[in-house]
Amino acid sequence: MSSSIRRTFNSDALTRLAQAIAVVASATLAGCQTTSSLESANSTNASHAPAVAKPKPVFVARKPAPLAPPHDVWERMRQGFQLQDGNDLNPRIDQQRLWYANNPSFLETAGERGSLYMHYIVERLEERNMPLELALLPVIESAYNPMALSRSDAAGIWQFIPSTGRYFNLRQTNFYDGRRDITASTTAALDYLTKLHDMFNGDWLLALAAYNAGEGTVSRAIERNERLNLPTDYWNLPLPQETRDYVPKLLALSQVVMSPQAYGVNLSPIDNKPYFEVVELNQRMDLTKVAQMANIDEDELMQLNPAFKKRLTIDGPQHLLVPTSKSQLLTANLSNMKPEELVDWQQYRVRPGDSLASIASRYKVSTSTLKDLNKLSGNHLKRGQALTIPVQPGMKMAMPVFEEVAEVDEKPARTRTYKVKKGENLGQIARINKVDVKDLQHWNKLSGYNLKVGQTLVMQDNSKPAAKSSVRTVAKADISPNGKGQDADKKAMQYKIQKGDSMYLVAKRFNVEMQHLKRWNPRSGQALKPGQTLTVYLPH
Repeated sequence: MSSSIRRTFNSDALTRLAQAIAVVASATLAGCQTTSSLESANSTNASHAPAVAKPKPVFVARKPAPLAPPHDVWERMRQGFQLQDGNDLNPRIDQQRLWYANNPSFLETAGERGSLYMHYIVERLEERNMPLELALLPVIESAYNPMALSRSDAAGIWQFIPSTGRYFNLRQTNFYDGRRDITASTTAALDYLTKLHDMFNGDWLLALAAYNAGEGTVSRAIERNERLNLPTDYWNLPLPQETRDYVPKLLALSQVVMSPQAYGVNLSPIDNKPYFEVVELNQRMDLTKVAQMANIDEDELMQLNPAFKKRLTIDGPQHLLVPTSKSQLLTANLSNMKPEELVDWQQYRVRPGDSLASIASRYKVSTSTLKDLNKLSGNHLKRGQALTIPVQPGMKMAMPVFEEVAEVDEKPARTRTYKVKKGENLGQIARINKVDVKDLQHWNKLSGYNLKVGQTLVMQDNSKPAAKSSVRTVAKADISPNGKGQDADKKAMQYKIQKGDSMYLVAKRFNVEMQHLKRWNPRSGQALKPGQTLTVYLPH
């Protein structure tokens, strides 16, 4: 036998030997996990099986199957939490978590407000691979109220102060405040947090502390501890009390969101899909008209576009956020607008000798239109005051935009008198007579607030009598054919407005139509105040 044949034989023999060892080993391992009856059955089958050469096994490293996309934004958020390690036994976190457990309505209400924005924020965080706990930061900052304004003039859901907002290109004018812009402020907040994260060497807790107190405050605290040879992590820094509580609040909140039922919190599910889409505009628009064109409630549109302070798309981006289900309808209606339907706005500065009536006459609009548009409670104007005035596009002045100039506005206001009683002050008298304090001072040439008992005050009655047709409409809306109210079969309840509430949120909370809520509360207006009471009819 030649040496080459011997080598081949030896190689084949070794191969068969290795295969036999593998078969014996696998049979032995399998035998350890089966019953004796199975062993005998397998051996019987094996004795009758033909001797077939088995292919060599190929071992492939298995990757874990990807998780199915969650249907709920809360669950998606939980899957992206990154700041949970090492927080099990921390009394500062425990203290904040106890507060959330004792006040479940706080997170429930904030989650309800944030349901419009959370999907968008979570997606932006995931794009940057940032911890999804940061989607809860607006709960700490503003309770997800886009209209929130702090004592330090911080605004929006991310609570930017004016200077920091300008640094991150959030424009602030009389018409537009980028700090309230949902998408622009979110981009700015994530840019700022990323900057702080890099500044503090990848430490998210220090970055969060700096977001609250400023990078200078945190840097000085670190330098102090370094000089004293003390630890320089967040938990050991001498920081202001608000900042010492700030990070524990967020970590405690994320623990509650991780297991809400354990803390008695009921988080309403939030669909894991975009709530809104961006609709581009080719001209300035009044949000009231846009709401009508999109067949949505004006209050909901303002919740998505709170940056437009006067409900006019001036000084901001020429686009709007609109509920996804209404974006196509609005786009189609915008493209079909006729030239005569377009309205533009000008800003007018009040000059000496101006009055509301003279400005309205000059621009051929009603005084009530000017008052509504500029949120004026009375007719008194100040020199230099900025007014927003509607005009036809391309026209500078005196183009009759609104044909229905109310005749009642052109007539002189009726006057009445009021005699000051003992113990009364200007504010009380204004409230009793439903007028503005400044108007009282203006009508009576008062430079201060001092009054004398028996003093006679002059007041102007600027109320506009309701048209007969509107009275008939209301009667028709409230009375059913059988003479009973439409809500006679429903249970009436009183709801006290909380901070951050709006007509839209109240309607959503009680699952009623916005138009019904407004009909039940005709004097409430759009701007609700904490403590104000609304009537809500619920089915029995």
